[in-house]
Amino acid sequence: MDDTAWIFTATFCALIVLGLITRTVLASRQMRHVARHRATVPPAFAQTITPEAHHKAADYTIAKTRFGLLELALESALLLGWTLLGGLDWLNQALLGTMGGGMLQQLALLACFSLIGGLIALPLAWWSNFRIEARFGFNKMTLSLWLTDLLKGALVGALIGLPIAALVLWLMGAAGATWWLWAWGAWMGFNLLLLVLYPTVIAPIFNKFQPLQDEALKARVNALMQRCGFAAKGLYVMDGSKRSAHANAYFTGFGAAKRVVFFDTLLQQLNPAEIDAVLAHELGHYKRRHIVKRIVLMFGLSLLGFALLGWISGQAWFYTGLGVTPSLDAPNNALALLLFMLVAPLFTFFLSPLMAQMSRGHEFEADAYAVAHTSGTDLASALLKLYKDNASTLTPDPVYARFYYSHPPASERLSRLLAAGPA
Repeated sequence: MDDTAWIFTATFCALIVLGLITRTVLASRQMRHVARHRATVPPAFAQTITPEAHHKAADYTIAKTRFGLLELALESALLLGWTLLGGLDWLNQALLGTMGGGMLQQLALLACFSLIGGLIALPLAWWSNFRIEARFGFNKMTLSLWLTDLLKGALVGALIGLPIAALVLWLMGAAGATWWLWAWGAWMGFNLLLLVLYPTVIAPIFNKFQPLQDEALKARVNALMQRCGFAAKGLYVMDGSKRSAHANAYFTGFGAAKRVVFFDTLLQQLNPAEIDAVLAHELGHYKRRHIVKRIVLMFGLSLLGFALLGWISGQAWFYTGLGVTPSLDAPNNALALLLFMLVAPLFTFFLSPLMAQMSRGHEFEADAYAVAHTSGTDLASALLKLYKDNASTLTPDPVYARFYYSHPPASERLSRLLAAGPA
């Protein structure tokens, strides 16, 4: 191993340790802060949130955060196992010895890597659903449905993932030095196609979507969308209650394929005025062009990522520095993709606060849009119900929230809404 490879290995290890320390310290802060404020409902919420609901939210947050530390330990062990401890190198050599080099071997490497990682993660996924979520009354899935979802997800992932992987691998081998630019274009086109296909082709594989039947609510929603100058292909209710008690509403699709989707649990929990306000918030994301901005950001970051991959995939130290021996007589393209996928999160982790800050800013803008078209009081009331029903803590650690939260903490968000009052 040359000096460059040693430096890269040392940097890789340092980032693992630094990330572990940072994430552990943040999680510990969150658990201590939430536990310290468990006994008393914050004064601003004392009239609307019961002590029992506040205790449940604290306990749920602590349980999820503690479980996250276990996931972090497994994730770090797997990262080391695949790289410096030789797991990926062994898998690649075993497949080369069995299949020889070529496209099929490379696709097999990607598929086996995904399958092994998925199987290792299964026990924790089961525990999260059938122990933590069930303990707090959120999990509604049977074991049969859970296993069916896993099988469907694996099949859909293979049907979607293998063709685009094959295309990228082919471009890496056939498109010359600028393969990364062609691959980026193919990747972006693929993602835009998924935005169009997801509502009508992929999502119905997992859930049932029925047209909204409540005529009075439909009239309210259509009137709101008309006022906001928004058109959607349809209003649908999703059977979210068969999997979880958590509630939500969202827009999905792209261009003419946009549709409004309500979880059935949301319709059960909120009154019509509150549903209007939640929908207006989601409309705000579209009207403030947050979706377009995020797509453009994804385009830019992925372009940088593909350009970096285009350079680094040709450097021997990239492979040897991560415990992998590149083949001299067979393509290393699948290895490069997997190693880049494993390493990139370490280098981008500390961008999390910037991304979270941008997202929180978008949430405030969407709230302001909702207040302008419905009522700040109704949106605040809806959010309070959702905070309560989803057991979201009202007392997060400020540092943890600034680092991770994509939505503003409840106290910040609701104080603005209640100050705004009715539209």
